[in-house]
Amino acid sequence: MRWLLFVPVGIMFALGITFWVGMMRDDPTGLPSTMIGLSAPDLVLEPLEGPALERAMLDGDTAAGGLKLVNFWASWCAPCRVEHPNLIKLAEAGLPIYGINFKDDPAKARAFLAELGNPYAAIGADTKGTNGFEWGVYGVPETYLIDAEGTVLARVAGPVTTSTYTRDLAPVLEPRGIVVDFTR
Repeated sequence: MRWLLFVPVGIMFALGITFWVGMMRDDPTGLPSTMIGLSAPDLVLEPLEGPALERAMLDGDTAAGGLKLVNFWASWCAPCRVEHPNLIKLAEAGLPIYGINFKDDPAKARAFLAELGNPYAAIGADTKGTNGFEWGVYGVPETYLIDAEGTVLARVAGPVTTSTYTRDLAPVLEPRGIVVDFTR
């Protein structure tokens, strides 16, 4: 019966091994996306500023070889403020970016863009978060790379930074001539 005393120790050891293996995977911070390889969902958005964003804008060829970004953002989001200069650099490099303002006050969203600049070819407001749910958004910012057929090629959960650009976007963008240096 004394061997029963070792059962809790064995269970704790097995849990420790399981947790250690989970922490040692390639990207412990990565969140999986079920959207990769699927057609971008429909959009039902309220207009915010400039041309209203519609799903049809995500299909077809563009100056960037058919590639475009869809960026979920909000004025209340601190990481959105951090990534914003990088979105402007991507837009300046010729990559169309479509913005979806997520669960935000439209007046505050407009003030955010007036202060920091507007990198978006078109913007829509997802005031209730319905579109974000359809896209599988965990939180803002979240960015999706879409091809000419409207298929999701990549996703950046969190801000577009030098490291997320290098890891998630550059492998698709750079072979097509879109190279951005965020350090300048």
